[in-house]
Amino acid sequence: MAKILFLTTAHNYDDDRIFYHQAKELKSQGHEVMVSSLCSDFQGVIEGVLIQSFGILTLSSKEKTEKFRNICTSFSPDCIICSEPLAVIATKEYTKYRKAPVLYDITEWYPSKRMLKNYFFFGKLFHFIKFGLIQLYAGFISSAFIFGEHTKKFPLAYLFPRKLKLVLPYFPSEIYIQKNIKKLKANEITLCYTGEISKEKGIDNFFNASRALRKKRPLLQIKILIIGGARSEGEQFHFENLVKMYKWANVSIQKPTPFAKFTESFSEADICFDLRTSNIENNHCLPIKIFYYAAAGKPVIYTDLKATREFVNVSKFGYLVNPENSNLIADYIIQYIENTDLYDKHAVAARKEYEGKYNWEIIRRSFTDFVTLFIHKD
Repeated sequence: MAKILFLTTAHNYDDDRIFYHQAKELKSQGHEVMVSSLCSDFQGVIEGVLIQSFGILTLSSKEKTEKFRNICTSFSPDCIICSEPLAVIATKEYTKYRKAPVLYDITEWYPSKRMLKNYFFFGKLFHFIKFGLIQLYAGFISSAFIFGEHTKKFPLAYLFPRKLKLVLPYFPSEIYIQKNIKKLKANEITLCYTGEISKEKGIDNFFNASRALRKKRPLLQIKILIIGGARSEGEQFHFENLVKMYKWANVSIQKPTPFAKFTESFSEADICFDLRTSNIENNHCLPIKIFYYAAAGKPVIYTDLKATREFVNVSKFGYLVNPENSNLIADYIIQYIENTDLYDKHAVAARKEYEGKYNWEIIRRSFTDFVTLFIHKD
């Protein structure tokens, strides 16, 4: 069996995709697996997977690259799976003397809006080109590509068409799912928002829809469940002010939960929402929590994004909307309240769609076969 190393700069060592699905799957096949992250400090073993994680994300690229080089040398992997360009580039020295394939697992836009937000116009342009060239170089030296979704194929899949590629969606394993198909209670509804709390991710749109619902149904008991946190002080201040405006609602705010308990954390929700802003980047990014909501048996109301529309048949268990059309969103919620048979149909269909189309058990073999192919090649 092989030694397989995961390198990531921006994901935690216990990332849902890297650790809970990919690393554990390869470990179950008998491989020796290590995950190395630069987000936080932890060295040890979790469920048989070696962890070498260091909180050095703010250090220079040179220092981070050197850390990954040392990890490669000490672990001596037969195959390396990288999640970011810097991680890929850091493997170059190791692969000069050890013929090990480097698989580039692409799940994010690079460069992203977040990477460019602190620069002014010309600075944005310069760094967009700079980061773009780094991404191209990482693609050039990679052995093959794994894409989290079809929309992430651009541009590397087209610039390097001869390199083998695999599309591996973000489907959850059943072992991390707590199914909770609910029946609506009379005159009561629980609306749920999870993840990063920010205007771009839709917190304002979520509250606006709640307010529109209250105007249309003033006697309805509206419960709001929010699980997550803000990334900046500005977003936290904005969120706290929003909550103060909604004293009429029963608002429950919970901190982010461990991944394995994620679906349990929103078990009391009736409808789950993702009303993020529609922009070029979001339009080509599939919000992965939709698969967890479906697995738990929750109807959803989501922003009508291209990636979501093309990959998931949301009409079977919810609605795609203009996130700023709070009145229409409120009308969809009222449809569920007034037609509980429709709600029940969507809740059952959500779980059925997960079981038949969107679960890890369907795609796990394609992942392990793809990795094994390169191990055997080399």
